[in-house]
Amino acid sequence: MNTAIILQAAAGGNMLSTLVPMVLIMIVFYFFMIRPQVKKAKDHKKLVAELGKGDKVITTAGIHGRIVDLNETTFLIEVEGGTKIRFDKSAISLDATKATTTKA
Repeated sequence: MNTAIILQAAAGGNMLSTLVPMVLIMIVFYFFMIRPQVKKAKDHKKLVAELGKGDKVITTAGIHGRIVDLNETTFLIEVEGGTKIRFDKSAISLDATKATTTKA
């Protein structure tokens, strides 16, 4: 009867020693992977919301241009030579107007 009690106690301790590292891994995963991605998405959403006509932008494809018209979900960007291209708002990577003024 004594051996059964010892085996049950050992099994319970083993469960706790397995659970603690898993919880620690999940906490580390949250702070190093999930939280920075959420912050980056929030900053991008704020960037896109603040853009307006005349702002210079760079798209995720690397195209530099100036916003000439904005819609609910898209921007019309004028590139060099007067060519106009319509982009989805999620394709905007950087506000070049602010990037050049902060570096100077």
